[in-house]
Amino acid sequence: QVQLTESGGGLVQPGGSLRLSCAASGSNFRLSSMAWFRQTPGKEREFVAASFRGTNTYHADSVKGRFTISRDNAASTLYLEMNALKTEDTANYCCAHGEHLLLSSLRNEGDYDYWGQGTQVTVSS
Repeated sequence: QVQLTESGGGLVQPGGSLRLSCAASGSNFRLSSMAWFRQTPGKEREFVAASFRGTNTYHADSVKGRFTISRDNAASTLYLEMNALKTEDTANYCCAHGEHLLLSSLRNEGDYDYWGQGTQVTVSS
């Protein structure tokens, strides 16, 4: 059973930065794909960024150049460095785990097998 625990969310002013972490346990982390999704009330969950089996990384156009996904395989931890935050980045950010994910499925939430509870990010002045 894989468990994912996010941390690092909070309240930040526009233009500020935050670093989210997702600690994984019970996972073959090194060989798994990991991703960050976000969701606001009344809206569908949105893909943010993914790390494909610890090799290539992918970012949504809306965050490209501002957010960076990374991972520490030794610590089984996924990160999301968020800079130049905007009010529209306000959301609950969840990490997701996909052990047998195909590259073509990285942006599909339905193909991930485990999810964390999420951490709230609020961007407001």
